[in-house]
Amino acid sequence: MRAFMLLVIAMLSLPAFAEKPVAPARVPIQQAMAHPLFDDPYMCSEHAENELPHLGDALGQDCMITAFGDDTKRSFLGLYRNDGARNQDWYGWNRPVNSPCDCEVVKLHVNPLVNVPGQPHESRASSIILRATDGTVFVVAHLQAFAVKEGDHVEAGELIGLVGNNGYARAPHVHIGAWRGKQALQVRWDQQAMKVH
Repeated sequence: MRAFMLLVIAMLSLPAFAEKPVAPARVPIQQAMAHPLFDDPYMCSEHAENELPHLGDALGQDCMITAFGDDTKRSFLGLYRNDGARNQDWYGWNRPVNSPCDCEVVKLHVNPLVNVPGQPHESRASSIILRATDGTVFVVAHLQAFAVKEGDHVEAGELIGLVGNNGYARAPHVHIGAWRGKQALQVRWDQQAMKVH
């Protein structure tokens, strides 16, 4: 009986195989304030922490211009008119994109390919790298027709290019990401700078 009791005590003190490991302590995500990318109404889809590993993609957002459309029967915001099969159907296509910060234009990358909606290319998107005086770096991607060049200084809200559809994109939109050093930052929008529609 004594041996049985010792066996039961020993079994109770061992961890169960189904026991989950302790999750690492969560570190608060740092943020970067950004001027709105568009003067038009828009919405963004955020990348979750650890969804994408690269600075600029990590904690980034994909932003699309919205509108009520030409059809007076529709009383809700949409992303495109007709069936969205052409870039011109998308409300964001070829619309102005604003600088998210008072920044220096560090680098431009131009991808001349234009995607058909629903057909992304396995190529790097046209993008602009901007650096603020506090060391925050922003990437704004999937643009076309850049309005700036490397070395320029741009003010928050200044035109930097137009919405495109290139690189690994399924539709006309703009990607934005931010980081400082090797730390990805969550982009927060300066709502005081947003246009009222």
